[in-house]
Amino acid sequence: MIPFRLLDTATEHGATLRLYQRGMDFSIRVDQAGDLMNSRMHHSEDVLAELACKPIAKRKNAHVLVGGLGMGFTLAAALSHTNKCAKVSVAELMPAVVRWNYEYLGIVAGCPLEDERVQVIEGDVGKIMSDHKSGFDAIMLDVDNGPDAFTIDDNDSLYGLRGLNNAYDALKAGGVLTVWSGFSDPAFTQRMRKVGFKVEEKRVRAHKNQANNRHTIWVGIRK
Repeated sequence: MIPFRLLDTATEHGATLRLYQRGMDFSIRVDQAGDLMNSRMHHSEDVLAELACKPIAKRKNAHVLVGGLGMGFTLAAALSHTNKCAKVSVAELMPAVVRWNYEYLGIVAGCPLEDERVQVIEGDVGKIMSDHKSGFDAIMLDVDNGPDAFTIDDNDSLYGLRGLNNAYDALKAGGVLTVWSGFSDPAFTQRMRKVGFKVEEKRVRAHKNQANNRHTIWVGIRK
């Protein structure tokens, strides 16, 4: 088997990320924790966007926020489930990830950053939410590995009561929050309910054609 080849390394916000390539497969790895994400398994990221955007797809001039650019799959899916009048903002804390999407990764997700509806914001998605009260029709959070974050310690605040209250307040009435995780977390479900969301937890295949590896997606509706 052809080995992965290191393309680039970046240390930002206390984490060291490495981008690898093998043929048309890409992998981003963080510190010593192994794969943070790879281009082979992204079905659950696609579903994350679908569950957030479909309920608000008919809203005029909808504004949706993608928290975490990753390899662009969630962004690409959000674009496919919103209309031509929508605005799609994507927040990415790591400048290297944005650069890698332009230089290497765009092709694997269909070059979503080239869509004229997209606005890239290099910064903390938590601050963006707190600065935009009732500003979004849908928010998708795909940051780290879920509520038990391991890339950036500050991401813990996104999944606590403060972060969830920010998300709730950043949504318009009837707006949708979806949150991706590699695992289930009953305490997180309860926190979502505590801040006022109507919550549904879904188990979704990581790979569309493989049933053995599943991720968790929470869907929260602002009342």
